[in-house]
Amino acid sequence: MNNHQTIEKLQQMRLKAMAGLHHRYMNENQYQDLTADQYLALLVDHEWEDRQNKKIDRLRKAARFRQKASLEEIDYAQQRNLDKNTFHRLGTLDFISRKENIIITGASGTGKSYLAQALGYQACNMGLRVNYAITARLLKKFKLSKVDGTYLKDLQKLLKCNLLILDDFGLQAFDNHARETLMDIIDDRYNKTSTIIASQIPVSAWYDIIGRGPLPTQYWTVSLTPHTVLT
Repeated sequence: MNNHQTIEKLQQMRLKAMAGLHHRYMNENQYQDLTADQYLALLVDHEWEDRQNKKIDRLRKAARFRQKASLEEIDYAQQRNLDKNTFHRLGTLDFISRKENIIITGASGTGKSYLAQALGYQACNMGLRVNYAITARLLKKFKLSKVDGTYLKDLQKLLKCNLLILDDFGLQAFDNHARETLMDIIDDRYNKTSTIIASQIPVSAWYDIIGRGPLPTQYWTVSLTPHTVLT
Protein backbone atom coordinates (compact mmCIF):
# COMPACT_ATOMS: atom_id res chain seq x y z
CA MET A 1 0.00 0.00 0.00
CA ASN A 2 1.46 3.40 -1.00
CA ASN A 3 1.28 6.62 0.97
CA HIS A 4 -1.32 8.10 -1.39
CA GLN A 5 -3.74 5.27 -0.59
CA THR A 6 -3.04 5.63 3.13
CA ILE A 7 -3.82 9.35 3.03
CA GLU A 8 -7.04 8.71 1.08
CA LYS A 9 -8.20 6.16 3.65
CA LEU A 10 -7.39 8.49 6.52
CA GLN A 11 -9.49 11.18 4.86
CA GLN A 12 -12.37 8.77 4.25
CA MET A 13 -12.27 7.89 7.97
CA ARG A 14 -12.50 11.65 8.66
CA LEU A 15 -9.00 11.73 10.11
CA LYS A 16 -8.22 14.80 8.04
CA ALA A 17 -5.73 16.42 10.40
CA MET A 18 -3.81 13.18 10.66
CA ALA A 19 -3.88 12.77 6.88
CA GLY A 20 -2.62 16.30 6.33
CA LEU A 21 0.27 15.94 8.75
CA HIS A 22 1.22 12.54 7.34
CA HIS A 23 1.21 13.97 3.82
CA ARG A 24 3.48 16.85 4.87
CA TYR A 25 5.91 14.61 6.74
CA MET A 26 6.13 12.22 3.79
CA ASN A 27 6.82 15.03 1.32
CA GLU A 28 9.44 16.65 3.54
CA ASN A 29 10.97 13.40 4.86
CA GLN A 30 10.58 14.58 8.44
CA TYR A 31 9.68 11.17 9.83
CA GLN A 32 13.05 9.47 9.45
CA ASP A 33 14.38 10.42 12.89
CA LEU A 34 11.25 9.13 14.62
CA THR A 35 10.48 5.60 15.76
CA ALA A 36 7.23 4.02 14.58
CA ASP A 37 5.72 4.58 18.04
CA GLN A 38 6.79 8.23 18.11
CA TYR A 39 5.43 8.87 14.63
CA LEU A 40 2.09 7.24 15.41
CA ALA A 41 1.80 9.23 18.66
CA LEU A 42 2.59 12.41 16.74
CA LEU A 43 -0.20 11.77 14.22
CA VAL A 44 -2.72 10.80 16.88
CA ASP A 45 -1.93 13.83 19.05
CA HIS A 46 -2.27 16.13 16.05
CA GLU A 47 -5.69 14.69 15.17
CA TRP A 48 -6.86 14.86 18.78
CA GLU A 49 -5.77 18.50 19.19
CA ASP A 50 -7.45 19.46 15.92
CA ARG A 51 -10.73 17.89 17.02
CA GLN A 52 -10.54 19.53 20.43
CA ASN A 53 -9.97 22.94 18.86
CA LYS A 54 -12.91 22.45 16.51
CA LYS A 55 -15.11 21.36 19.41
CA ILE A 56 -14.17 24.48 21.36
CA ASP A 57 -14.94 26.65 18.33
CA ARG A 58 -18.37 25.00 18.00
CA LEU A 59 -19.11 25.53 21.69
CA ARG A 60 -18.13 29.20 21.47
CA LYS A 61 -20.34 29.77 18.44
CA ALA A 62 -23.24 27.96 20.07
CA ALA A 63 -22.86 30.09 23.21
CA ARG A 64 -23.43 33.28 21.16
CA PHE A 65 -21.21 35.50 23.24
CA ARG A 66 -21.51 39.22 22.66
CA GLN A 67 -17.75 39.82 22.89
CA LYS A 68 -14.55 37.84 23.10
CA ALA A 69 -13.33 37.65 26.68
CA SER A 70 -10.42 36.01 28.46
CA LEU A 71 -9.57 35.40 32.11
CA GLU A 72 -5.96 36.28 31.35
CA GLU A 73 -6.91 39.79 30.24
CA ILE A 74 -8.94 40.78 33.29
CA ASP A 75 -7.73 43.99 34.93
CA TYR A 76 -7.29 43.63 38.71
CA ALA A 77 -6.53 47.29 39.38
CA GLN A 78 -7.32 48.29 42.96
CA GLN A 79 -10.18 50.60 42.00
CA ARG A 80 -12.07 47.71 40.43
CA ASN A 81 -12.79 46.11 43.81
CA LEU A 82 -12.26 42.71 42.21
CA ASP A 83 -10.48 40.14 44.38
CA LYS A 84 -7.94 38.31 42.24
CA ASN A 85 -7.80 35.20 44.40
CA THR A 86 -11.57 34.83 44.42
CA PHE A 87 -11.83 35.18 40.67
CA HIS A 88 -8.96 32.75 40.09
CA ARG A 89 -10.91 30.25 42.16
CA LEU A 90 -13.98 30.90 40.03
CA GLY A 91 -11.79 30.45 36.94
CA THR A 92 -11.15 26.82 37.91
CA LEU A 93 -14.89 26.29 37.25
CA ASP A 94 -15.26 24.23 40.39
CA PHE A 95 -18.47 26.16 41.00
CA ILE A 96 -19.95 24.41 37.95
CA SER A 97 -19.09 20.96 39.24
CA ARG A 98 -20.69 21.95 42.56
CA LYS A 99 -23.79 23.29 40.75
CA GLU A 100 -23.30 26.74 42.28
CA ASN A 101 -24.27 30.09 40.77
CA ILE A 102 -22.67 33.53 40.46
CA ILE A 103 -24.17 37.01 40.71
CA ILE A 104 -22.10 39.90 39.32
CA THR A 105 -23.39 43.38 40.14
CA GLY A 106 -22.16 46.88 39.45
CA ALA A 107 -22.93 50.08 37.61
CA SER A 108 -23.01 50.33 33.82
CA GLY A 109 -19.52 50.11 32.31
CA THR A 110 -17.90 48.28 35.21
CA GLY A 111 -17.16 45.16 33.21
CA LYS A 112 -19.86 42.78 34.44
CA SER A 113 -20.54 41.35 30.98
CA TYR A 114 -16.84 40.88 30.30
CA LEU A 115 -16.28 38.96 33.53
CA ALA A 116 -19.30 36.74 32.92
CA GLN A 117 -18.26 36.01 29.35
CA ALA A 118 -14.66 35.37 30.40
CA LEU A 119 -15.93 32.58 32.63
CA GLY A 120 -18.14 31.42 29.77
CA TYR A 121 -15.17 31.25 27.40
CA GLN A 122 -13.21 29.31 30.00
CA ALA A 123 -16.08 26.84 30.28
CA CYS A 124 -16.08 26.36 26.50
CA ASN A 125 -12.32 25.77 26.62
CA MET A 126 -13.01 23.00 29.13
CA GLY A 127 -15.52 21.39 26.76
CA LEU A 128 -18.66 22.57 28.58
CA ARG A 129 -21.86 23.84 26.99
CA VAL A 130 -22.60 27.50 27.57
CA ASN A 131 -25.55 29.72 26.67
CA TYR A 132 -25.11 33.49 26.85
CA ALA A 133 -28.25 35.62 26.65
CA ILE A 134 -29.53 39.11 27.28
CA THR A 135 -32.19 38.42 29.89
CA ALA A 136 -35.01 40.44 28.32
CA ARG A 137 -34.46 38.90 24.88
CA LEU A 138 -34.40 35.38 26.27
CA LEU A 139 -37.64 35.93 28.17
CA LYS A 140 -39.31 37.36 25.06
CA LYS A 141 -38.20 34.29 23.12
CA PHE A 142 -39.78 32.03 25.73
CA LYS A 143 -42.97 34.10 25.65
CA LEU A 144 -43.26 33.33 21.93
CA SER A 145 -42.46 29.66 22.53
CA LYS A 146 -45.49 29.43 24.82
CA VAL A 147 -47.60 30.49 21.85
CA ASP A 148 -46.14 28.02 19.35
CA GLY A 149 -46.03 25.13 21.83
CA THR A 150 -42.23 24.74 22.11
CA TYR A 151 -41.91 26.15 25.62
CA LEU A 152 -41.11 22.91 27.43
CA LYS A 153 -38.75 21.83 24.65
CA ASP A 154 -36.86 25.13 24.90
CA LEU A 155 -36.60 24.75 28.67
CA GLN A 156 -35.06 21.31 28.21
CA LYS A 157 -32.55 22.73 25.74
CA LEU A 158 -31.50 25.33 28.26
CA LEU A 159 -31.16 22.69 30.95
CA LYS A 160 -28.61 20.83 28.81
CA CYS A 161 -26.22 23.78 29.09
CA ASN A 162 -23.65 23.42 31.84
CA LEU A 163 -23.57 27.19 32.26
CA LEU A 164 -26.26 29.77 31.54
CA ILE A 165 -25.27 33.46 31.53
CA LEU A 166 -28.12 35.94 32.02
CA ASP A 167 -26.75 39.40 31.20
CA ASP A 168 -28.40 42.81 31.78
CA PHE A 169 -30.71 41.23 34.34
CA GLY A 170 -33.51 43.47 35.58
CA LEU A 171 -33.14 46.31 33.07
CA GLN A 172 -36.72 45.75 31.95
CA ALA A 173 -39.70 45.19 34.22
CA PHE A 174 -40.94 41.62 34.60
CA ASP A 175 -44.52 40.99 33.55
CA ASN A 176 -46.32 37.83 34.64
CA HIS A 177 -45.05 35.83 31.66
CA ALA A 178 -41.44 36.89 32.21
CA ARG A 179 -41.66 36.24 35.95
CA GLU A 180 -43.06 32.73 35.48
CA THR A 181 -40.48 31.91 32.82
CA LEU A 182 -37.61 33.11 34.99
CA MET A 183 -38.80 30.97 37.86
CA ASP A 184 -39.19 27.96 35.58
CA ILE A 185 -35.63 28.43 34.31
CA ILE A 186 -34.16 28.85 37.79
CA ASP A 187 -36.18 25.99 39.27
CA ASP A 188 -35.17 23.62 36.44
CA ARG A 189 -31.48 24.46 36.80
CA TYR A 190 -31.30 24.62 40.60
CA ASN A 191 -28.89 21.99 41.98
CA LYS A 192 -28.44 20.60 38.44
CA THR A 193 -26.44 23.17 36.51
CA SER A 194 -24.92 26.62 37.07
CA THR A 195 -26.10 30.12 36.20
CA ILE A 196 -24.30 33.47 36.12
CA ILE A 197 -26.44 36.59 36.49
CA ALA A 198 -24.95 40.00 35.64
CA SER A 199 -26.96 43.02 36.68
CA GLN A 200 -26.77 46.76 37.30
CA ILE A 201 -29.44 46.30 39.95
CA PRO A 202 -28.25 45.45 43.49
CA VAL A 203 -29.54 42.14 44.80
CA SER A 204 -31.43 43.94 47.56
CA ALA A 205 -33.72 45.47 44.91
CA TRP A 206 -34.48 42.25 43.06
CA TYR A 207 -37.55 41.47 45.12
CA ASP A 208 -39.27 44.58 43.78
CA ILE A 209 -38.26 43.73 40.20
CA ILE A 210 -39.24 40.07 40.25
CA GLY A 211 -42.21 40.43 42.57
CA ARG A 212 -41.56 37.18 44.41
CA GLY A 213 -39.10 35.66 46.83
CA PRO A 214 -35.35 35.69 46.19
CA LEU A 215 -33.52 33.43 43.78
CA PRO A 216 -31.73 30.31 45.12
CA THR A 217 -29.07 31.24 47.69
CA GLN A 218 -26.26 28.99 46.46
CA TYR A 219 -24.25 31.66 44.67
CA TRP A 220 -21.02 33.60 44.66
CA THR A 221 -21.35 37.39 44.61
CA VAL A 222 -18.95 39.73 42.79
CA SER A 223 -19.60 43.47 43.27
CA LEU A 224 -17.81 46.00 41.08
CA THR A 225 -17.26 49.67 41.82
CA PRO A 226 -18.42 52.50 39.52
CA HIS A 227 -14.78 53.27 38.72
CA THR A 228 -14.22 50.05 36.84
CA VAL A 229 -12.73 50.32 33.36
CA LEU A 230 -13.54 47.60 30.84
CA THR A 231 -10.58 45.45 29.81
